[in-house]
Amino acid sequence: MDAIAISSLTLNIFLGLLILMYIFRIIMTWYPQIPLKQFPYSLIAIPTEPLLFVLRKLIPPIGGIDISPVIGVGIFSLLREMLLGQQGILTMMQ
Repeated sequence: MDAIAISSLTLNIFLGLLILMYIFRIIMTWYPQIPLKQFPYSLIAIPTEPLLFVLRKLIPPIGGIDISPVIGVGIFSLLREMLLGQQGILTMMQ
């Protein structure tokens, strides 16, 4: 395996995990009583909060519904597709 293939695989796994964490974060918004600072939930809340904080500043909750995790999934899905998709930048370099 060359360096581009290894970096593509690593980036694919990393972006896939981020997308999965944001999907879990969407589910966690359905239950507002979840303590985000306690152990199992903090594994999802801590890595996702920096981007969500910025997104909430740009797009405040609409009618009490926080759509920032959905936008986070969209951002990382788009990034993954642009870099690693069938016509992605890293895919075309291989």
